[in-house]
Amino acid sequence: METDKPRYRLRGVDLHAFNDMASFLQFLLPDGKPRSGTLIAMNAEKMLTLEEDAQLRTLIAEAEFKYPDGISVVRSLRKKYPQLQVNRIAGADLWEALMEQAGRNDIPVFLIGGRQTVLEETCEKLRRQWNVNIVGSQNGYFAPEDRESLFARIAASGAQIVTVAQGSPRQELLMRDCRAHWPHALYMGVGGTYDVFTGHVKRAPVWWQKSGLEWLYRLIRQPSRLRRQLKLLKYLRYHWRGDL
Repeated sequence: METDKPRYRLRGVDLHAFNDMASFLQFLLPDGKPRSGTLIAMNAEKMLTLEEDAQLRTLIAEAEFKYPDGISVVRSLRKKYPQLQVNRIAGADLWEALMEQAGRNDIPVFLIGGRQTVLEETCEKLRRQWNVNIVGSQNGYFAPEDRESLFARIAASGAQIVTVAQGSPRQELLMRDCRAHWPHALYMGVGGTYDVFTGHVKRAPVWWQKSGLEWLYRLIRQPSRLRRQLKLLKYLRYHWRGDL
């Protein structure tokens, strides 16, 4: 589908950038109906991973809609394109906004991923909070041989938004393969969003988010992430050198 929003290239990746949530939603849901395609959040860690992972690089290149989810990527865009007005729109916030719009516009939604109990809580809360029309769901613990039947269920459901919470690159692979069976939907990879939405995982307070320090909050709560964070020094060098 033709995308009428300018794209900005950052380290070989074309990103759609937005100043606020309303602009992003208007782009994804023109006339209240979702575009078809794959929506992927990009942060510094994923930008580095795709340099070494050819499969992920191809998956991201083929996705129609990439957007800056991480504050590092947002700041790099601002540096490379000084005239660009862009703010971070976190994937978890975007997903909730899409679900709210889905409820308002009676858009059929299919949810994939997570533990069964969390998935059930997510579906129940979405129906209660925004009257979302959930036409199907599948937890993340299914056998590879069950993928084809899952794709058939999604196609039969007529879902127009499909969100996949399996982590990268599993969710990108699943979305690619599912689109081959049912291309008439907006697919969104959402990682651990269901756990956050249902309160099983605590997100950083709003001040930390707005200050661009959500990564630090998560590191303080999960010191085991230190090794992953240290790898991001490579991206920091890219940023300060202007190698964007």
